[in-house]
Amino acid sequence: MIQNEHQYNAIMKRIDELLELVDDNTPTTDKNYIELDILSEMVEKYEEIHYPIGTPSLAETIKLRMYEMNLTQAKVSELIEVSPSRVSEYLTGKSEPTLKVARNIAQKLNISANIVLGV
Repeated sequence: MIQNEHQYNAIMKRIDELLELVDDNTPTTDKNYIELDILSEMVEKYEEIHYPIGTPSLAETIKLRMYEMNLTQAKVSELIEVSPSRVSEYLTGKSEPTLKVARNIAQKLNISANIVLGV
């Protein structure tokens, strides 16, 4: 168990070294593979406590999807059937979508309903 940031940093450095030695062809019985596996699990548990990743906001998720799909605000407004100014309000957090629009966002931008509804 990692007890502090100093240990965490030392283990992360060791993981970087092990990643140079272990690849997809390394047998699971190899000592470097086993060490990497154990250290990775320790880091994962430490990070869950000290560096939790929260659920992204709707605005962050829409922006990411726009980037991934190479969409403009105008194109998003066409897809989800709202005005470009309304999309701007969603992206700045000034407005929440109606249930109908939320359904369109979930379906047409492939965004989890939990994120769209803020659940």
